[in-house]
Amino acid sequence: MLRGMRKASSNWVGKTIMAIVMGVLIISFGIWGIADIFRGFGQSTLAKVGHTEISLNEFRQIYTDRLQQIGRQFGRPLTPDQARAFGLDRQVLQQTIAEAALDEEARRLGLGQSDEQIRQVIMNDPNFKGVNGTFDPSRFQGLIRNFGYTEQRYVSEQRKVSLRRQITGTIGAGLEPAKAMIDVATRFQNEQRGIEFVRLDAAQAGQIDAPSPEALAAYFEDHKVQFRAPEYRKIAFVVISPEEIGKWSEVSDEDAKKLFDQRKDLFGTPEKRQIHQIVFPTVAEAQAARERLVGGTSFEDLGKERGLTASDVDLGLVTKSSLDPAVGDAAFALPAGEISQPIQGRLGTSIVKVDKIVPGVEADYAKVAPDIKRQIATERARVKVADLRDKMEDERGGGASVVDAAQKLGLTAVTIDAVDRSGRAPNGQPVADIPQGLDVVSQAFNTDVGVDNDPISFKGGYVWYDVLAITPSRDRNLDEVRDQVEARWRQDQIATKLKAKATEIVQKLEAGGKLADEAAAIGAKFEIATGFKRDDTPAGVPAAVVAAAFRTVKDGVGQTPVTGGAEVIVFRVTDVVDPTVDAASEPVKKLKDSLDRALTDEQVAAYVSKLQTDIGTSINQAAFAQVTGANQ
Repeated sequence: MLRGMRKASSNWVGKTIMAIVMGVLIISFGIWGIADIFRGFGQSTLAKVGHTEISLNEFRQIYTDRLQQIGRQFGRPLTPDQARAFGLDRQVLQQTIAEAALDEEARRLGLGQSDEQIRQVIMNDPNFKGVNGTFDPSRFQGLIRNFGYTEQRYVSEQRKVSLRRQITGTIGAGLEPAKAMIDVATRFQNEQRGIEFVRLDAAQAGQIDAPSPEALAAYFEDHKVQFRAPEYRKIAFVVISPEEIGKWSEVSDEDAKKLFDQRKDLFGTPEKRQIHQIVFPTVAEAQAARERLVGGTSFEDLGKERGLTASDVDLGLVTKSSLDPAVGDAAFALPAGEISQPIQGRLGTSIVKVDKIVPGVEADYAKVAPDIKRQIATERARVKVADLRDKMEDERGGGASVVDAAQKLGLTAVTIDAVDRSGRAPNGQPVADIPQGLDVVSQAFNTDVGVDNDPISFKGGYVWYDVLAITPSRDRNLDEVRDQVEARWRQDQIATKLKAKATEIVQKLEAGGKLADEAAAIGAKFEIATGFKRDDTPAGVPAAVVAAAFRTVKDGVGQTPVTGGAEVIVFRVTDVVDPTVDAASEPVKKLKDSLDRALTDEQVAAYVSKLQTDIGTSINQAAFAQVTGANQ
């Protein structure tokens, strides 16, 4: 709708019509009042933190990005219902508000970060380094695009993150956990237990006769909601991304060889040198130091005199590009074992010595040709994506459906006849036509038939989608799901019998019986597991049994259902080993570091909570529900 309004108002006729429409809207506001729009919250404001407003669109972008990131980790899209079930909607809201509060505090304190400092942070990020170990602009652009960022937005976010860290780093400085806390946590984490156990399954449940028609019908009525057909939607979408378009591109060997020749150094392994270096404030000090080095003083001894450690002096095996340009030129011109003349660099005057030279390896075109062709195809596809995006928007602005627009532009649209919120078809199987990581289903369940939806950012490109039809959720009748109902009824019968059998065995054990004898009497296997900790998963022992064992005293017995009640495990705790605490051990040191972080997080959380209270925080719950799909 908005796209059509913008297009319509681009000429004088459209402008006249739009003026009339807006006049009518203004009159209607005069009659009905506009207090609900401008009192407290604007329609586009989701929350206020002090003087900072978090817009509805801004939070929608943040929330969508987060769900897509989690979806990529899970290997399938996360629906809004699933996100709310996990509490992700509230977590993202709380984090967004906390970040806004820290941004407000950074402004109040007058904190700043220069463009050069931000540039260094980004260039030193290992995620953006290429095969040669240096910052790769193409990799940087590709990665931030995959996460839905423009360069400007990413740099802006990094600047905010850096300022927030200045505040939180100060708050957490000097915090240390008490020795008693470390001792208790170590004992809790490293306590070991042993159990003997018996697994009861369908064999111990005995014969389960088929239910009578009346019993099955009654069971179905009591559990009808479990068999209800979900809402289904028919959707169509088209993907325009460098990856998709790159599949169609053919790159000649001539083009690939040309790029290889231009970037040969990047595709090969660069020469590396093991270098000792000391930096001096003046040329005179550097020259005096060189004379001592030539005379037999070692770099290590000279470094100690200047308060430097061995790692400060020995740079290790480094490439030329990782050094100050002037130092790199001089160091990579020296023969092994020779001490340089004073070198004027950006940070002072250096003396270097080359201890070892590892020659570089020239790249073989045949080995890297596929990667080069893929890179060229992707770069060409990016240009094509921008062109197709504009054309697609023009078609959509003219009222064309996704399918019609795709057909006109020679693209392939995908139509899914029926999909539920979890991404499954009516047969219960995941829909295979949706690319991994594409969150089109949850987006489709947040809109309606006939709505002109904004495109979704995806893998450096865009996805346009339409909802073509909606099949409402409904109650199924027994005949539609008879097999499922009978299977569920049988599972419940087995679970009931196994629980009764397990309770009987527990009572016998508490009266002095032996678990091995009880196992033999019912034809079950008697098993033992020893030396496991709380977080261990011993072979054949479900996590629920491990957790139950640590809730039970030595020689105590218990029962735990597993696999949805289809099995029940009866156990006895046979051993409890309380660990000794060695403060110098590596595990205890790691635990201390973990507690340090937890204390810092707790302190920062308290600080941010106080900030939010002091500067004032308010949330537009209706807007929040709209973004997260809670009002669907």
